[in-house]
Amino acid sequence: QVHLVESGGGLVQAGGSLTLSCAASGSIFSIIAMSWFRQAPGKQRELVASKNSGGGTNYADFVKGRFTISRDNAKNTVYLQMNSLKPEDTAVYYCNARLYVVRDDGRPGPHDDFWGQGTQVTVSS
Repeated sequence: QVHLVESGGGLVQAGGSLTLSCAASGSIFSIIAMSWFRQAPGKQRELVASKNSGGGTNYADFVKGRFTISRDNAKNTVYLQMNSLKPEDTAVYYCNARLYVVRDDGRPGPHDDFWGQGTQVTVSS
């Protein structure tokens, strides 16, 4: 079993900042990448930012220059620093981890995607 626990959401005024955290725990052999997605009411879930095990990052155009993703590999934790928040950033933010699960024999199993429960971010105008 793998669990992802998110924290850090809340209500903030436009122009403000928030930092989200997501810690992965459980039967983890190794993590390939950790990402943040978001889903606004009536819209599809969309990628916000991702960071792979090699340090490479990918950002959606709508957050470039405002959001920063970082990872603490020792803690299997990913962060999303969100600055200059806009009302259109309002959404439920979900953490995703693509990883290899450790099998009972200690060897890696097939990789899979795991999701956190989501944390609400609301930006008021």
